[in-house]
Amino acid sequence: MTTAVTAETRTPDVTITVIVYNDAERLPRAVASLLRQTHTNIEVIISDDHSTDDTPSVARRLAAQDERVRYLRLPENSGGCSAPRNRALEIARGPYLMFLDSDDELPENAVELLLAAHREREVDFAMGAVERVRVDTGRRSTWMAHLVAERRTVEGIDAEPELLFEHLSTSKMYRREFLDRHQLRFPEGIHYEDQLFSAQAYCLARSFTIIPEPVYRWYIAPFVAAEAASISNQRHKLSNVSDRIYVQTLIDEFLKESGHEGLRRHKDYKFLKHDFRMYAGDLPYRDEEWLAGFADIVTPYLEELADDAYARLPRVERVVIQLIRDRRLTEAQEAARGLGHGVAPRTTSTDDSGAVYWGSQVPASSWARRELDVSDLELEYRPFPSALFRHEITSVEPGPGASVNLSIRTYDPGLRLPVGPQRASIVVAPGRRRLVTAFRLDPVRPGVFEGRVRVDLAAAQLPVQGFQGIRHPMLRLENQGLFNTGVLLAPLTFPALTATQVGTLPHEVTVEPEGRGAGRLQMRWRPVGVTAKVGPVVRRVAGPRMRRAARLVRSALR
Repeated sequence: MTTAVTAETRTPDVTITVIVYNDAERLPRAVASLLRQTHTNIEVIISDDHSTDDTPSVARRLAAQDERVRYLRLPENSGGCSAPRNRALEIARGPYLMFLDSDDELPENAVELLLAAHREREVDFAMGAVERVRVDTGRRSTWMAHLVAERRTVEGIDAEPELLFEHLSTSKMYRREFLDRHQLRFPEGIHYEDQLFSAQAYCLARSFTIIPEPVYRWYIAPFVAAEAASISNQRHKLSNVSDRIYVQTLIDEFLKESGHEGLRRHKDYKFLKHDFRMYAGDLPYRDEEWLAGFADIVTPYLEELADDAYARLPRVERVVIQLIRDRRLTEAQEAARGLGHGVAPRTTSTDDSGAVYWGSQVPASSWARRELDVSDLELEYRPFPSALFRHEITSVEPGPGASVNLSIRTYDPGLRLPVGPQRASIVVAPGRRRLVTAFRLDPVRPGVFEGRVRVDLAAAQLPVQGFQGIRHPMLRLENQGLFNTGVLLAPLTFPALTATQVGTLPHEVTVEPEGRGAGRLQMRWRPVGVTAKVGPVVRRVAGPRMRRAARLVRSALR
C-alpha cells in the first residue's frame, strides 16, 4: 500500500517566512515570487503581525490555493519584524530558513542558488546580492555591491570585517541547526533587529558562503507617506534615532561578551559611515528642536567610538559629526549640504600654525581642531578645475514665458578667483545639447561674489521624441581658459514654478527645490500636447536615421 505524500507529511528543503502587517495589496506579489521558485520543494509561512486590514483573508486565500503555503496569525500586534519571524521559526519544518518582507520579492532562482551553496560545502549560512528597485523611478542597483561581487567562502567574520556593512537578514539562507545551536533569534521589542541578529550570526558562524547572484529584490519607496514608511524611512522621528543607538549598544555588548571586541572599530566605522550618514543627509531639512534632540541622543554615543573609525571617514563627514558634537547645529546643516557633492564651506578660519578650520572660529578643543581641520582639502591650492566653491541661490523668481530669474551667491573660501567680476554660466542639459546661459558674478567682499541670471528654458533643444525627467543645473566658472563646474544649491523651500515651454515640442517645465540631500535646484520636464502623443511613437519605431531626419525637420521649422 502506497502512502500519499502531502504538504503535511513531506519535509521541505527550505522554509521561507513572509512577514506581513496591513499589506494585503502587496502580499500576493511576495508569495507569488516564492511559488515561482525554480526549486519547488519549499514551505512558505505567512506570518501576520495581527493585521487589521484585508490581509487575513488574502493570506487564507493564498494558503488555500497552494498546499506549500501556511498562514500564521499572531494574537496581537508586536509592532516590529522580530516576533512574526520568531513565531514562524517555531513551526518551520525545513532544515534551511529564509525571510522575506511582504513588500519585497525573491528572484526566481534565489532558493536554488543559495541551497546549492549550502550543499556544495557545509556552512552556517549562505548569502547573495540584493537588488534594490526604486518604486518611483524603477532604477535598479545592487546593495553593497562591492561586498558580494566575488563568490567565496569566508572562514569567520574576522577574515572580512567589512561585511558588517551587509546587515540584512533577508539576503541569507540559514542552516536551522546553526540557529538552534546558538539559540539565535530576532530580538523582540526593538527596531533595527536585523543589525543585531546579523552581527550575532556573523560572529557565531564558523564559515559562510557569498555568491554574487541576486537573491533578494528590495523595493525602495523613499517618498512614501510618513505614516506608511518603513522603519528605515522614519528617520524624521527622534524615537527612530534612539532605537538605532540602542541597537548599537546591544551589538557592542555582544561583541565584548562573545570575545569579538577586536571587531569594535570596524563596527564603529560602519555606524559612522552608514547609520549616522543617513541622518546627516537629512540635517538640512530638520528644525531647531529636532536638531537639539538629535544632538542629545547621538553625542554621548559618538564619544564612545574608536578614534580609528573617525580617521577613515572623508573630511566633510567628520566635519558634520564634530559640528553636531559641538552643538554648532546651524553650521552642521550647512556642512551637510555638501556631503557627496564637493561643496566648500562659506567661511574658514586659520590659527597661528596656519591650519585651516571649517567655519568662522578656531575650535576650542584639540579634538575639535583635529576633526574640523580642512587643510587637507587644499582650498587654496587645488587646480582650478577641481577647486571647491559654494554656489547658493538666494532668490528664485518667475520670468516671462518659460524663464526663471535666479540670484546667486558664490563663496570662495580659498580665494582662488581673481579680483574683479567673474565669467560664469548656468548649464543644464535636458536633451543632447546643453543649454548654457552666461552671466557675471561681481565681488561684494573678499571670497564672496553675487550675480543675477535669467534662464530661458524655452531655449533648451529637446530630443525629437520629447524629454521626461529631472535635471539639476550646474554653475560653471571660467578662469584663463579653464572651467570649474559645481552644484547649485537652492533655497530649501520655495513655491514650485511651472510654465509651458511652447513651440514645436511643447513641454511643461517645473522649477523647484530638490527636497532632499544637498537641496540642489531641480528642473522637471514633462511632455504635453502633441509631444506627449507623438513622443512614445517616435521612441518605439524610429531608428537613429529617422531621429536624425526628425531633428532636421524640426530645425527647418524653426
